[in-house]
Amino acid sequence: MERYNDEILDEIRSRNDIVSTISQYMTLKRKGRNYFGLCPFHNEKSPSFSVSPDKQIFHCFGCGVGGDVINFVKKIENIGFLDSVRLLAEKSGIQLPNDISKAEEESIKLKNRVYKINELAAKFYHENLYKPTSKIAQDYIKKRKLNNATLKSFLIGYSSNSRNELLRYLKEQGFTEEELVASCLIGKSERGYYDKFRNRLMIPIRDERGRFIAFGGRVLDDSKPKYINSPENIVYSKGRNLFGLNVAKDGVHGPLKRLLIVEGYMDAISLYQRGITNVVASLGTALTDSQGRLLRRNTEQVILGYDADGAGQQAIIRGMEILKSMDIDIRILQISGAKDPDEYVLKFGPEKMLKAMDDAISGVEFKIKVLKSNLDLNNVNDKVKFLTEIAKILSNVDNNIEREVYIDRIAKVYEISKNAIIAEVDKLLYKSSTGAMNFEKSNIVLKSSQDSKIDVATRKREGMVVYLLVDYTKLSFDRIKSVVNLDLIKSEKNRKVIGILYDKIDLNNMPDNIISLFDDEDDINYISGILSYDFEISDANKAIEDIEKIYYKEKLIALRNDLILKLENSAEEVNKKDIESELTNVVLELAKMK
Repeated sequence: MERYNDEILDEIRSRNDIVSTISQYMTLKRKGRNYFGLCPFHNEKSPSFSVSPDKQIFHCFGCGVGGDVINFVKKIENIGFLDSVRLLAEKSGIQLPNDISKAEEESIKLKNRVYKINELAAKFYHENLYKPTSKIAQDYIKKRKLNNATLKSFLIGYSSNSRNELLRYLKEQGFTEEELVASCLIGKSERGYYDKFRNRLMIPIRDERGRFIAFGGRVLDDSKPKYINSPENIVYSKGRNLFGLNVAKDGVHGPLKRLLIVEGYMDAISLYQRGITNVVASLGTALTDSQGRLLRRNTEQVILGYDADGAGQQAIIRGMEILKSMDIDIRILQISGAKDPDEYVLKFGPEKMLKAMDDAISGVEFKIKVLKSNLDLNNVNDKVKFLTEIAKILSNVDNNIEREVYIDRIAKVYEISKNAIIAEVDKLLYKSSTGAMNFEKSNIVLKSSQDSKIDVATRKREGMVVYLLVDYTKLSFDRIKSVVNLDLIKSEKNRKVIGILYDKIDLNNMPDNIISLFDDEDDINYISGILSYDFEISDANKAIEDIEKIYYKEKLIALRNDLILKLENSAEEVNKKDIESELTNVVLELAKMK
């Protein structure tokens, strides 16, 4: 793997505190010396994701993922190691040297060229919109009642029906056909190169930093498909971006600190023009984990304003699941008299829309509303089912005070005994707590072993050897290395990890970050697990002495067995006497250790 030198990487780690960095993506709560939260890499109800400010590592005791701040950003942003380094360097104001591979350099160059292609194309389409030949697009703009300020804010444009108008323009700007194809604005067929977007209203899609990354093209007649969107490419991943976030940020930092999320970019544009400036659109029906993290970084409250149809309601449920794991305040927009927020603001005005946003209900209230709509509460069986399902919903509310408020409200509104609700909820909470893993004592050391035939005591002992090698002093490393030979290590994983430590650690220059010694993601996860595991070592010196005794004894046993084998195979009397003498000394030494 191409990588920056250790000094640069250590500087990046030191300037990007792991707790502060991870807190930008999820909520962490302090417990003792460490911080804990719900793991962003798998679904869970009890927090098993641990962050150590002392060791500057993270580890999930549920799914086993772990590492340092660079590994976290790499995984959470779904980017490569070098991109993670660059992102953290940029955030902390570190100037990186240009010692990257030729392939990486070419990739960066192509990305920058594609960003520029998209920017020039957006401006080209925008200017095209105002030409006399673009009347079909101008008529559509009037129909949607979009004003000039909005057209400029979003740089909305028009692609003519020409086969190669954009192609010719971009080639004149010095771009190669290969670069244009990489942008996905230009296609290639047997007849040659051609414009992919034709006779469409063009909406540029920009990332959080305002860079032009893709386009949406809306048809202006009855032809199909209604929308054509840029496919994913070198600069665009639709599940990792939100339309309008680059211009919605100012609204976010107002007193409300909330974002309304809608389905389509035309909905977002229409709302923005009418004063609802803190609005974004997901680039697809369902919210993704990456989009959830984007929201987590930019706002405190998310209002889900998806359409009232079946797909929209499913998107709300999916969105709630994703955002709950990120501990964002989730609200669901409730509107009547319109099929979506765009139609609502057009019919009733922005003031009514802002009021609807103020009155948006919580995720719990939404689930209860959906549940109630499918049941007849005058029917005894349905009422019992209602109570049972209500208990399930409330048992997932982590905040005790919030849960108590809901219980009071439900008891009054639906005329259900408060004690009955509490009893059902408590039953589920008890079942959840007894079945949940005690992550502080979870046996990550045992679970991570690749050889299930190795007994528990051996696996734990070998895990402690790794822990003492990486977490203590030069002296402890030296003592353990002198007595623990690799051939005495039973677990394949531990043998590999200890071998790397023996090879790479310089006793005169112990590294600050042990994780940096490993390239394999599985090894990084394992080491972070070892460092996060509670071995309950009260006296490090005593622990090392115990390790020395155990492995010295194993060395003697191995030597004894080897001598016995030699004795059986030796034909010469002189050799036999020497072997017997050595064997006697080994047996006596073993006897002393019992």
